[in-house]
Formats: sequence, C-alpha cells, structure tokens
Amino acid sequence: MTSPLRKTMVRRLGVLLGAVGLAAPLTVALGGTAQAAGSACTAGTGPYQAKAERFLGRPVDGRQSAADCRAIRDFQLDHGISPAIGYAGPVTWSVMEVVAKQREAGGNPNASGACPTNKGRIACVDLTRQLSWIQDGKKLKFGPVPIRSGRDGYETRTGLKSVYWRSIDHWSTIYKVRMPYSQFFDGGQAFHAIDGSVWSAPGSHGCVNMRRADAKSYWSLLKNGDDVYVYGRKPGT
Repeated sequence: MTSPLRKTMVRRLGVLLGAVGLAAPLTVALGGTAQAAGSACTAGTGPYQAKAERFLGRPVDGRQSAADCRAIRDFQLDHGISPAIGYAGPVTWSVMEVVAKQREAGGNPNASGACPTNKGRIACVDLTRQLSWIQDGKKLKFGPVPIRSGRDGYETRTGLKSVYWRSIDHWSTIYKVRMPYSQFFDGGQAFHAIDGSVWSAPGSHGCVNMRRADAKSYWSLLKNGDDVYVYGRKPGT
C-alpha cells in the first residue's frame, strides 16, 4: 500500500517531468533553438568583406572572423536578406549601400531640392536612395522612411502624379496579396504596407512598398488629390 506522502511525491515528479517535456518543443516553436540553427554563422570571406566591415564599424582587414560573421549575419537578419549566414556578397553590400544613403539623408532628405517645394503638401519618392517623405513647401512633415520600389522590368514610374484612389484593406486580384493602406497614384502603382522586409530583393511590381507603421502614417497624412513626385532610379534597374 502506497503512503500518502509517496503519492504526493510521485505526483510532483510527474508534473515536473511534464513541464520539462513541454519546455523543449516550446523553445523551438518560439524561435530559440530553431532560429539559432536556421541563422548559423558559417560563411567565409566574401568579395565585399572589407566594405562590410567598414560599414558595420568592425576592424577592417578584409578577412572573415567569427565576430565579423556574426555582425554581417545580424545585419542580414534585420534586413530580410537570405540566406543569413554572414557572407558579404553583392546582395548584402547593395543593401548596405542603400542603408548608408538613407542614413545620410537624416532630417533633410530634400537638401538637393529635387522634390518640388512649390506644390504645398507632397509625397516625395527618391528611387535612388529608396526613400520617401512628406513635405509641405520646404517643411518636412513626415519621414524620411525606407521604401521598396519596382524591380527591374516593373520599375516605379517617375514624374509628378497625385493620389486618386485609397483602399485601406486592399486585395490585389492580380498578385493575390494583401495591400494594406493602399493609396494609388499612377495606374496600379500605390503606396502600401507589406509584411516582409522593405530592403529585400528584388523589389515590388511597381508599387512603393512600406513598413506597416509608415504606410499607416501616410494614410493619415495624405488624401485624394495630394501630389506625389517620383524621381531617380532604383539601383539595379
């Protein structure tokens, strides 16, 4: 006959083992072990090693170290570059170049005066730097924010346009994808949010892709009839 004390100990042991058994799969499901395994830093020296080291503030010697690899991999993970293994290849370097230009823009993205300042409120899209912002005359109202424009063969068309139709929860019947906070300004081309990275290659099918929070802000700031000016040329198109 089992004593009450022994029964209590058995029950507690069972609960403990059950908790341990559940903990392992939850760690994988929540991205612990699985994420680490999926983003292992295994790459050797890439053709843009020295440039990547300089961009990331690492010691510049052009040779891959474990710390270099982790820094490059972390950048790749943050910017949706796949595979994220720490290799300083052409895709990674092209994104670094764009990010560097975006950082340089700071709080004065229209320093060159390329986007018109005589139109009142206007949304500016600089394809070269993959940046957009909203200004009113010479006053910056929002941004600059990173964007992803059209890929090669589907370039976002340049010139002066205006917002003509808005659809807050738009569904593309052509590409079968959601386009939240869509604001169309040139045929089927629109500002809209995407779920993935705005830095990921190769680009959109002509729309100006934005992070959700940025697209939501554009939705609140723009209205039908507001001007949009698109200029420059996306790298690689």
